[in-house]
Amino acid sequence: MDILNEYGDQLLAAFVITLELTVLSALGSLLLGTALTAMRLSPVWALRTVATGYVNLVRNTPLTLVVLFASFGLAQQLGITLADPKSPTSITDSSFRLAVLSFSLYTATFVSEALRAGVNTVPPGQSEAARSLGLGFMQGLRYIVLPQAFRAVIAPLGSILIALTKNTTVASVIGVAEAALLMKEMIENTSALIIVGLIFGVGFMCLTIPTGAAFGYLSKKFEVKR
Repeated sequence: MDILNEYGDQLLAAFVITLELTVLSALGSLLLGTALTAMRLSPVWALRTVATGYVNLVRNTPLTLVVLFASFGLAQQLGITLADPKSPTSITDSSFRLAVLSFSLYTATFVSEALRAGVNTVPPGQSEAARSLGLGFMQGLRYIVLPQAFRAVIAPLGSILIALTKNTTVASVIGVAEAALLMKEMIENTSALIIVGLIFGVGFMCLTIPTGAAFGYLSKKFEVKR
């Protein structure tokens, strides 16, 4: 109880940052992942090649390396900080936004793989029917194929979101004040490894268990009946 009394406000603030990282990165990865899926299904060879190469390269790269590249490669070497350098919180803002960018770029590859699997569940006759109605490739993808693909992969997308929530702990390597960074500080200051570990374990379960339950419910509700 003494630890909770001492670090209560910091714990709340750290998990709020973790939640913000998760939500923003989820939105970014969903948009990019959908675009990558469209490129991989495109009749244009160059788009398919670029998207497939990106997915294979980034998906097999350690997330920590992606985050460090964003921090040191983009921010320090190229000067791309994503924050106003005149702002008193420019370093903090830059680290947070670069972390969101890193998680979005990384998680988008898994979203793309899930969506591509979902597209494979759509009967080929659906695309043929779209073409017979005069719909172009993008129109057929937007109105016919992707809506059915999304319904088929709600549960896998939930698993990806849960993994993303846990992956946000990697942001601590570039100084983002999320839960993992505070946990390290608390362990160093209190030496109460087991108690601190339990606190943060419960905290992450409070984020991930409702997510899994919600996506499980949505998966059953919107399941495509064959």
